[in-house]
Amino acid sequence: MDPTTADTVLPVAVARAKGEGPALNVLGSPYIFKATSAETGNRFCCLEHAVPPGSGVPAHTHTHEDEFFYVLAGEVTFDSADRPEPLQLGAGGSFFSPRGQQHAFRNAGSVEARMLVCCMPGAGIERMFRELHEAGMRAGGGPDMAEIVAITERAGVKMAQPPET
Repeated sequence: MDPTTADTVLPVAVARAKGEGPALNVLGSPYIFKATSAETGNRFCCLEHAVPPGSGVPAHTHTHEDEFFYVLAGEVTFDSADRPEPLQLGAGGSFFSPRGQQHAFRNAGSVEARMLVCCMPGAGIERMFRELHEAGMRAGGGPDMAEIVAITERAGVKMAQPPET
């Protein structure tokens, strides 16, 4: 059984060393699962997310998950619909976004940032990450935006429309 695709099972104790865990490449960024939803009884999933310089996730809204971010290294800029200004966080900083709250993040720095990201619950978003990984593998890189939007919408994640120029 693939632990990143199971919906609900009884939780188990989980311990992983640095660099260990099921790994995916999601739109060019490595995700290493430290606890999968299958292991936590779908209470949550937790992953280490490397954010290369200049990359991030555009504005979006989760309809099913709350997300918690803890910056391990580097600096990450968060945008949130309830804040008038972006929030710049370095190592040790954290950000919580409840479901239904539009948010985005990016690494505007020159070095890789790393975050611990916890999603509550976890099974649906894990399926989305796996689909994005598989779409990238099929495309030999990044899937086109139409496929990304279709995958995220199936998971209840609504991507914000880019501003008109």
